[in-house]
Amino acid sequence: MLIDDNELDNFINQKMIEANHFSGRIYTNTSAISAIEFLNNLLVMHPSPDKLWPEVIFIDINMPLIDGFQFVKQFNNAFRKNMPDTKLVILTSSVYHEDRVKAKEISTEMIFLNKPLNASALLGI
Repeated sequence: MLIDDNELDNFINQKMIEANHFSGRIYTNTSAISAIEFLNNLLVMHPSPDKLWPEVIFIDINMPLIDGFQFVKQFNNAFRKNMPDTKLVILTSSVYHEDRVKAKEISTEMIFLNKPLNASALLGI
């Protein structure tokens, strides 16, 4: 799953995922709110949504209304029990050390990458 308010970034990252055969199914959301609604709908509409759950969620930090860090907190509270193995990856253009620190404070298992995605970054996930 890609969550980024920049549609061009989503397009580029989706093409990188496809070119590297990283995933057979890619969900794209242009806001954290739409991503949360999508995940809620998976829970409600499918009796065993685990087959549809994203294995990796790439999240931009800087988004309107709900930023990437707020999404991660909501994800952990609302969905983590249903998706214990889903990897969360901050995918950002931020170069601020404080953002890396904040990501590790939220979860030591969270991966922090800079945009754009590349083949070597995908191999490390």
